[in-house]
Amino acid sequence: MSLLNKGHKRSVRARKNIIASFAIKGVSIVIGFIFVPLLYNHLGAMEYGIWITLTSIIAWVIYFDIGLGNGLRNRFAESLAKNEHQKAKIYVSTTYAGFGLIFGGVFLLFLIVSPFLDWEVILKAPPGLAHQLSYLTIFVFGFFLLRFILQLINVILMADQRNALSNIFDPASNLLALILTVIIIVFATPTLFNLAIVISIAPVILLGIASIYLFRNDYKQYRPDFKTINFKYFKDLANLGLRFFIIQITVVIIMSTNSIIITQVVGPEAVSEYQIANKYFGMAMMLFVIISNIYWSAYTEAYVKKEFAWIKKVNRNLIRIWGAVLVGLVILLIFADSFYRLWIGKDVNIPFELSLMMAIFNGVYIWYIIFIYFINATGKIMLQLYISVIVATINIPLSIFLAGPMGLGAAGVVLGSALTYLPGAIIAPIQYYKIVNQKDEGIWAK
Repeated sequence: MSLLNKGHKRSVRARKNIIASFAIKGVSIVIGFIFVPLLYNHLGAMEYGIWITLTSIIAWVIYFDIGLGNGLRNRFAESLAKNEHQKAKIYVSTTYAGFGLIFGGVFLLFLIVSPFLDWEVILKAPPGLAHQLSYLTIFVFGFFLLRFILQLINVILMADQRNALSNIFDPASNLLALILTVIIIVFATPTLFNLAIVISIAPVILLGIASIYLFRNDYKQYRPDFKTINFKYFKDLANLGLRFFIIQITVVIIMSTNSIIITQVVGPEAVSEYQIANKYFGMAMMLFVIISNIYWSAYTEAYVKKEFAWIKKVNRNLIRIWGAVLVGLVILLIFADSFYRLWIGKDVNIPFELSLMMAIFNGVYIWYIIFIYFINATGKIMLQLYISVIVATINIPLSIFLAGPMGLGAAGVVLGSALTYLPGAIIAPIQYYKIVNQKDEGIWAK
């Protein structure tokens, strides 16, 4: 306990958040590993693959926030560091207003366009599901947008360096969705439609309750108010947010298109294999992101106060953890086949090449985020933006080439993602060292 409370106040707070977040994510992992085979076995490979592809497509919408979420995180953290509480309230109110306008418009546009989209073709669904999918997409899309607006309370918690509390909502939502799913399986006939609805509704319920509670108590002084909406501040949020937005769009291209490419080039069944392998190896990335994400707003505070020695110490520790993660990925690879059989069953056969590529991708990406989270916290993301745009333009053709003509299948798509992140994994550390040594000039400082 004395070790936990030793050192800089910011470090103590971060360690406590990390420990609590690991415990929370442990619960989340258990729920996730129960959920995947439950859905897979009751929906089958085809419908489960359709569900994963559909959610991947809809997930693109979160990037239409023009980066306001990350902009709010940086600006709110900066305002707290400078004790500018009224300014923090203005940023909160303005962001909620912006989100409402943006996503309200997006949903209206979707209602207009949706009848003209052939979801049976887009998702390669079997004949007979077209009518069901047209209604399903509207319900899931609407709840997803509402969930994303309500998730702003998570941004505020993270900006206030209360990541552990913000991490509670996802596993709690998944637990509620799991309970509702089991009820449907026991007392009704599980279908793609009704299971998708309960999975979509659960987080909206929990985030809505949490938002009401926190804005009436802990964050009462920052509660959104029409009187404090100021679109002059929206411009400030948007200037920073737009850069995050473009970077996020490239993340969509690099990450979220994987399921679609696999569906179109290999088939929906291969999406299930990809998702299972991604879930397994993604444990390493998820655990590392817990740590890195906790330090984002702490980095912002330290950078504003020019406490570079503390930043360097944290970064050295993260690099040591990355070395341990690489060892962990090798262990996961060795036991992958045995774990798949134990987890999903003998009917699922995940190729070794897919598991290998997943391990490589996670190793590269985790190294990248060690440095990019600090860079994001400073707001000096212009170089990252340029690199992301360049590599994203080649990601889809590269992944299709590796999956199709090269015959690597789903493993080729994952290899394409790993190769795409290599340039950033080389340049981000250089920019980090320039910033912490106050030698960043030109593009390195923008």
